[in-house]
Amino acid sequence: MPLNTVDALVQLSFVVQRALATVGAEHDLSVVQIRMLGILRDREPGMLELGAYLGLDKSSITGLVSRAERRGLVRRSASPHDGRVVLVSLTPAGRELTAAGEVAIRDRVLALTEHLTSRQRAELTMLAGTIVGED
Repeated sequence: MPLNTVDALVQLSFVVQRALATVGAEHDLSVVQIRMLGILRDREPGMLELGAYLGLDKSSITGLVSRAERRGLVRRSASPHDGRVVLVSLTPAGRELTAAGEVAIRDRVLALTEHLTSRQRAELTMLAGTIVGED
């Protein structure tokens, strides 16, 4: 029996999360750490802004950033525009790990669609983009 929309999307999210968790385990990262590194690829947010992206409160984001900082993946710096704001950015080691993780995640997620035709992949991409608001 075919899945309904809710079951299909939920099960798809489980498959993608499993792929992310597998890549994370290979690099000793949690899925939340992977998400944080992904956010930091192209921006240098303040701690509160980073917490909002990740849906984490102040103490949780502080712990997450502190652990990544101890591993040499991120650094904190004062904002040049507001001394009360602490910015978070990738270090060279963090950028290198993020790039490697990006390739591994891309390969795993694309493998999920390898049995689809190019037209089906394009349609899936368009529909997923619409759902997440990136159409």
